[in-house]
Amino acid sequence: MNALYTGRVAHNRPGRHRLAYSIFMLALDLDRLDALRELKLLRHNRAGLFALFDRDHGARIDAPLKPQIETKLREAGISWTGGRIVLLTMPRLFNYVFNPLSVYFCWRTDGELAAIVHEVSNTFGEWHFYVLRPSTNDAGEVTQSCTKDFFVSPFLEHDLRYEFRITPPERTASVAMVVRRGQEVALSASFSGSRHDLTDAELMRAWLGNPLMTFKVVAGIHWEAFKMLLKGIRFLGRSGSGAQAARRGARA
Repeated sequence: MNALYTGRVAHNRPGRHRLAYSIFMLALDLDRLDALRELKLLRHNRAGLFALFDRDHGARIDAPLKPQIETKLREAGISWTGGRIVLLTMPRLFNYVFNPLSVYFCWRTDGELAAIVHEVSNTFGEWHFYVLRPSTNDAGEVTQSCTKDFFVSPFLEHDLRYEFRITPPERTASVAMVVRRGQEVALSASFSGSRHDLTDAELMRAWLGNPLMTFKVVAGIHWEAFKMLLKGIRFLGRSGSGAQAARRGARA
């Protein structure tokens, strides 16, 4: 079922820098995007106050998203014969979008969570996919880990590791990530939100509480980078961070 999640994003560089701000995200069943036609404020592949365009994700082409993600599952060696894929992401706002992280929850037809796909974007118009198998910890959270293979910040080296703790979208949704430099925590980041029905009334309520959210996210990235420079946090640049070549896509 499509839904709206309102909550907070938090970042913490232990002992150096931290931030927190409110955002809202959509959880969209990729088989039920036609249900968005019932809404006046949220459009699919059409401009509106809120919108989701297929070309904002995946290969950045005008083509349905679900087959693109299913291809990535199979390329990663994950058994997939069909099922439900739910995308957790921020929508376009006033026809502008930037998603540092969008997450695809991939359930097989028997209800088993086959994979969680992390779609990471940077401010240079590049993106990368981490297709990861899930496991569950004692607290019932989904856990995943992988090495860092994509440039996201000039303040982070390349030789790092990501560790995820995730609560798939139900009554709440959360995605927490720890970036490790060996055993040291270089950065922790999280989103935690509460579910609301995806209706025009709830969309309007979310927008009134955060009317320039997408623009605020992009402005905040650059403002926080400036503050980190003032604090003397080491700036590595693209080459210093070991940035690899990434796929680049235009955002209309």
